[in-house]
Amino acid sequence: MLMSNYLFTSESVSAGHPDKVADQISDAIVDEFLARDPSSKVACETLVTTGQVVVAGEVRSDAYIDIQETARRVIRQIGYDRSELRFDGDSCGILSAIHEQSADINQGVVRDDVRRQGAGDQGMMFGYATNETPLYIPLTLALSHALLMTLEQIRREGVDMTYLRPDAKSQVTVEYSEHGEPLRIHTIVVSTQHDEFVDAAAAGLSQKEADDRMLETIRRDVRDILIPRTREALPEQLRGLLDSDYILHVNPTGKFVIGGPHGDTGVTGRKIIVDTYGGHGAHGGGAFSGKDPSKVDRSAAYAARHIAKNLVAAGVADRVLVQVAYAIGVAEPVSMHVDTFGTSHVALSDSEIALRLPQLFDMTPYGIEQRLKLRAPIYRETATYGHMGRIPRTVEKTFCDHGGEPFSRTVELFTWEKLDMVDDVRRTFGIG
Repeated sequence: MLMSNYLFTSESVSAGHPDKVADQISDAIVDEFLARDPSSKVACETLVTTGQVVVAGEVRSDAYIDIQETARRVIRQIGYDRSELRFDGDSCGILSAIHEQSADINQGVVRDDVRRQGAGDQGMMFGYATNETPLYIPLTLALSHALLMTLEQIRREGVDMTYLRPDAKSQVTVEYSEHGEPLRIHTIVVSTQHDEFVDAAAAGLSQKEADDRMLETIRRDVRDILIPRTREALPEQLRGLLDSDYILHVNPTGKFVIGGPHGDTGVTGRKIIVDTYGGHGAHGGGAFSGKDPSKVDRSAAYAARHIAKNLVAAGVADRVLVQVAYAIGVAEPVSMHVDTFGTSHVALSDSEIALRLPQLFDMTPYGIEQRLKLRAPIYRETATYGHMGRIPRTVEKTFCDHGGEPFSRTVELFTWEKLDMVDDVRRTFGIG
């Protein structure tokens, strides 16, 4: 069969993108409940639009939290803290429609023996890993995230590109060889919200001339400030790919002053491909943010990523996709599937690889929660720049009780990104 090079594209969005504002509010609410009551069951959805936030969902918990203050704090921290953005944490209206979790769902999840805890929903979840980057995520996605993480750093520093506003999107196209190896960056797209920093009347310009001048400045700064800083932060083996031989599009509409929830309504769970693998691998369709770990949409997707990443790091294959599926209320998964895309380095079929995984990884909801330490307030950090390909770390997080007194929790973030099972995988698959 004739094969040839091909192009593949992934996108990312900033912390100020309206859908990501919604994700962060939902995950902050999950954290607030888990910080006070680790057994909390939470399913929280958020909608944000001009001057308005709506929070809805189901909760079963012994804790009380201030939904309004939690949402306002998140919005201010993102950078929506002034009225000219038409959405700010101090003045927006907040409607809470949180109610108690269905008893029908709860009886399927909660068991007298916690080890037999049932799955919080049916469905299939996927985990994917590739060795094309040190983060074990696709290059297209790694670069898309890196551009916006750097852009946010620049905005918060307030030294360069001082016109930046919180909303932004990126997109990276990579040329791959016929064998799936990244060869070069083909196209970069950066769209960033900005102040109206050229006053047409004061400068004696038409509005079109003022808009063109702003766009010229933003294009220059993306080319001369953002991309070089992003390149410098990349692992050394990837820097050469981000040379000058690529197509660059900056704010292709010509102007991006109106943005954030004022420009586009945001809803929890609408950026699931940004959250996972940028279109590589597969996605079961369930969103992550706003859900406690009894919801296997979230916890099993993390566990499948943990398996895939450790398989690749151990040398079982260069690329691995793991699928796991559940029935609501049932602890054991109904199926597990592995696809190595023909890149396996062991003398086993993909089905035989899958059959060995239960020896290494307990995939019951309780087993996943315990292994990955998921019943902790660790989720706000996942709600921006991807749930996968992150650096595991231990942090101390501070919360306030109902009386306003602060308390702390020491937690491990991104435990599913640990390479803590590599030696076990190698022994199981006979890799020296």
